[in-house]
Amino acid sequence: MRSRARVLSSIQASDLEYNDGISHYLSSNSEVSKCVVEPGSAEDVSKILRILGRTRTQFAVKGGGHAFNPGFSSTPGVQIYMRRFSSIHYDAEAQTVEIGIGLLWDDVYAALAPFGVNVVGSRSKGIGVAGPALGGGLSFKSNQYGLTVDTVTSYKLVKPEGQIVTVNSASDSDLFFGLKGGLNNFGIVTTFTLKTFPQTQVWGGVITFVPTELSKVNEAVSFFSSEVKDPRAMINLAYISIMGSIIPAAHIFYDGPTPPTGTFDRFLSISTLTSDVKTRSFLDFFQVGDANATIPRGRSHTLSLQAFTPNIVETIVEQAQFWGSKLATQSGTMVVYVLEPFLPDAFNRSKSATAFPPNRSPAFLPLEAIFEWTSPSSDHIFINAIKESIGNITAAAVEQGQSLVPSLPIYGNYAIDNIPLEQIYGQNVPRLKALKARIDPCNVMGLAGGFKF
Repeated sequence: MRSRARVLSSIQASDLEYNDGISHYLSSNSEVSKCVVEPGSAEDVSKILRILGRTRTQFAVKGGGHAFNPGFSSTPGVQIYMRRFSSIHYDAEAQTVEIGIGLLWDDVYAALAPFGVNVVGSRSKGIGVAGPALGGGLSFKSNQYGLTVDTVTSYKLVKPEGQIVTVNSASDSDLFFGLKGGLNNFGIVTTFTLKTFPQTQVWGGVITFVPTELSKVNEAVSFFSSEVKDPRAMINLAYISIMGSIIPAAHIFYDGPTPPTGTFDRFLSISTLTSDVKTRSFLDFFQVGDANATIPRGRSHTLSLQAFTPNIVETIVEQAQFWGSKLATQSGTMVVYVLEPFLPDAFNRSKSATAFPPNRSPAFLPLEAIFEWTSPSSDHIFINAIKESIGNITAAAVEQGQSLVPSLPIYGNYAIDNIPLEQIYGQNVPRLKALKARIDPCNVMGLAGGFKF
């Protein structure tokens, strides 16, 4: 369907394309690399890994560049930029699509739209396919089909010592398990294949609410989380705090032309600042909102809740108000808390074991905190603050009766660095460490950043 020229190139700091290779969504995650290498084939990747492993050279692999932790897809060493892996091949008979790891979900959705099919992918523009395909993948379609990794049928992988293999449940079931959530520990993926699903028109858009209606928004999200059981219905609710003033915004989605009466009525009855909710194509729905412009500095962190009860929602709002106000004097530009009320059984759609999540029950509901700021000298202040805030919400949840929260798995693509692996991978950590030792005995992938087994 589409592809870009597959030619290996090395880009030096003096070349015009160098900045493209090292740039990230967060400028705080862009490091000055020795050089940028753009492989054009799996064979190129194999050669690169062999050289890096032999010389023990630090490196990083970048897809879309949306990682929130410095060093996870950036490096002062060799930056491998995967953008030339841009092919998309739809197989109507098999109902699958093979996707190059250098693409954005924007590209995938646009390519599949003419065929009336879709995949379980990102909810926001400008996100690379690599993170969800290797880290888990939370989607507006997860209530129906599970995580992105639950719909992967195979990966094309360049192993750390250079071997090129296709990995699926039949070829190496343990490695297939590890790639589904295990991030960059087992080599470099060049393409992967996803199941596709029929796609009709959808209903949805973004609503920003009048700040004085905050209590109604709180009630609406708690009601939605506890009472709405339609797997085609989903929202992301963001509490955006600027200098302590909260603007609630909801990204509302129904996977069909019209939602049943009552599904979103509480949100639709609240006074708004803006609203563009309507029946539209999925591609049009996905393109709502501003493009992801580069942000000076930022970090995210996360926890998983058992429920978005009225009490815990109030706690989250209090945290947004407190930190938004306090951090404004330290060059803070925005503090955001995003509630993701998936159905309790959303992650039970697949019965196959995956690296993430380590367990499918009990249910866990992600909450992501995102702090943004401008001054490098304030980095430690914001990193400590976001950790403290997540700790405060965790403690409040336990006090309010959500006793399982400290033991629930958290989503690695949202998590801050330098946390215990068990918080993401739970009881899977020993199995993943043993798999890493088998696949990468020389620890070549240890030369790249990320959560390491």
